[in-house]
Amino acid sequence: MRMRMMQLHQLPEDVLYHITALLDCRSLCRLSLVCRSLSRFVSRDSVWKKVAVQLLNSGVDGSGTDIYPHIPLKDRVRIALNWYGGICKKTIALKWKLKLLPWLQLDGDTLFLSQASDIKAYRLHKVSRRLQPRPFDVYSGQQGDVCCFTLMDSHLISGGSDGKILVHSRTSDASMELCGHTQEVNCLDSKDQLIISGSRDQTVGIWTLMSISRRDTIALCDRVWSVAISPTKRSFVTGTACCQNYSPLRLWDVERLACVCSLGSEFRRGAGVLDIVFESPFQLLTCGYDTFIRLWDLRLCPRKCVMEWEEPHDSTLYCIQTDRNHMIASGSSHYGVLRLWDKRQTSCLQSFQLSSDHVSSPVYSLRLDSSHLYAALASSLHSLDFKTCSQNNLLQMYQLNML
Repeated sequence: MRMRMMQLHQLPEDVLYHITALLDCRSLCRLSLVCRSLSRFVSRDSVWKKVAVQLLNSGVDGSGTDIYPHIPLKDRVRIALNWYGGICKKTIALKWKLKLLPWLQLDGDTLFLSQASDIKAYRLHKVSRRLQPRPFDVYSGQQGDVCCFTLMDSHLISGGSDGKILVHSRTSDASMELCGHTQEVNCLDSKDQLIISGSRDQTVGIWTLMSISRRDTIALCDRVWSVAISPTKRSFVTGTACCQNYSPLRLWDVERLACVCSLGSEFRRGAGVLDIVFESPFQLLTCGYDTFIRLWDLRLCPRKCVMEWEEPHDSTLYCIQTDRNHMIASGSSHYGVLRLWDKRQTSCLQSFQLSSDHVSSPVYSLRLDSSHLYAALASSLHSLDFKTCSQNNLLQMYQLNML
């Protein structure tokens, strides 16, 4: 009996899935060029997920969760290769005359930027992600400069240099003032109804959104530079200036307000922690004056640093962000230097200098999405576009030999 030969595109889908699961990025791109039928099949997100989880900022985190399900995964893989290769278009999105300490938050298609005593909300184009030049909303009311702010679904909470904490409604003009600190509010974080604030007055405030009065206060005997609430909302971490004889990094229980543990014991004096980012309920990243990015694992006993990356020019690290998988972005204190790190490597992957040799400014705050990185310097807002350079970049990917 003569057997009928079956072409590749005629195979059952479950067989094709088994085949594509064995292919790397280069082979998948080649397979998509064979015919229209295979091109449509290879364009499915399920085909690219295994490849995407190995790349930088592809939108698939370490647990396999898709952070940007509305963007085709194949397109995000192309952009992820640009992140890895440092291929981007740099632009100055905004400039202002005075030197400030701006802060950023990104919420979908809206970028929030603090400038002096105001927080301005700017639209981002849904496709190009280009910043609209004029803000569509302004949150004001602080008597001093805004030092930091955090976003909730319905509210924006800001902390000022005068110690005041304001809660602004994002759906109306209403706002209310919380009984704040006696000195400037250096840091804020919020999840659901919980708000944590830290101040130069050496205290941490614990608030609930629906209550004007402070729920609790923790005295730390040191200036508080950073706070972060765990995704579980059962604990939070504080970072202090490290001017006293104890670790600047401590984990606290929300309900008991008791210190669960101190993280690390080898911080040199003055090595304050300026930014804290939770990767997961069990892992967090920190950075600060000692020029290191550190990854802490809270599941270990004792809880300890499991990896660290050193800023190559011995600069203070003001801020960090993560794609919740392999990539870390950091902003340093000299010449507006941004760096991209692959956590699987010990050295810096890519570096971008945003300010000139004559005008040096730290990167005070940064935020990222699937295709752009936004960085706030003393007198300008910079945008790094990794998407524009990815158009028709199949040949480019071959030339870079990154597939």
